[in-house]
Amino acid sequence: MIKKLYLAALLLPFTAQSLLAQQLYKTKDLTAENMFSSNIEGPNFDKAGNLYIVNFQHDGTIGKIDPQNGNGVIFVTLPDSSVANGVHFNSKGTMFLPDFKGHNILMVDMDTKKVGVYVHSAKFNQPNDLCINRKDQIFVSDPKWADNSGQIWRVDANRTPVLLETNMGTTNGIELSPDEKTLYVNESVQRKIWKYKVDAAGNISGKDLFAEFPDFGFDGMKCDKAGNLYVARWGKGVIAVLSPAGTLMREIPLKGKQCSNLVFGGPDGKTVYVTLQDRKAVETFRVPIPGKKF
Repeated sequence: MIKKLYLAALLLPFTAQSLLAQQLYKTKDLTAENMFSSNIEGPNFDKAGNLYIVNFQHDGTIGKIDPQNGNGVIFVTLPDSSVANGVHFNSKGTMFLPDFKGHNILMVDMDTKKVGVYVHSAKFNQPNDLCINRKDQIFVSDPKWADNSGQIWRVDANRTPVLLETNMGTTNGIELSPDEKTLYVNESVQRKIWKYKVDAAGNISGKDLFAEFPDFGFDGMKCDKAGNLYVARWGKGVIAVLSPAGTLMREIPLKGKQCSNLVFGGPDGKTVYVTLQDRKAVETFRVPIPGKKF
């Protein structure tokens, strides 16, 4: 009997590990379909674990979504017919929104819900996606869909926009590596992901082709803590996972095809939340490595 109990105790962790492994990369719905507009994008969490997603119910809103049951309410409605394309937070907890209609980066005071213009430039095309480093510098992808071109900006803490790169394809997803020494930027139409070296001042150099695909498009991207890059393959309905060397490690299939962006969340940072524009809904799946912010 003792021997049997000993063997059972040895086997238990492996059984638990096996069950855990079976749950990885299996998608399930968080929200009902059609809760958002077709411009559903840019999910993100504040420090308290609240989930925010743009264009809840209709364009021009920010929805506050329960990450457990998928229910939601309108957190703010943007002024001046602005439409945001993502939600981002700096180290102080201020919300930032790329406003692709108003050529702005908007900011939201989380206590008063007051919406203001953080930076505006007539030279902005259609601010699409952001990533923010630990110094609160904002890196901006800025496509011009009319001619499939794009550029990259940096906005410093003094709100000054600095043009980092131009004459690119349709810049879309943008993300920093965990050590913030590499900036990844993809081009949706050209299906290329570029990487740059980032110096201490936030300048970029050494443009290098990180990965290229022959079909479908790209949208948002996020890194896990190990530096693997999760890429929304818009139109294919998968999240592609690339190693820091640019090797395709796996593709995670989703129910919807038009995956627009993703974020790591949950108490352990190992749940990925994906926005789907065709389903106007959010799907989730579990991963073994938490997001870089955890």
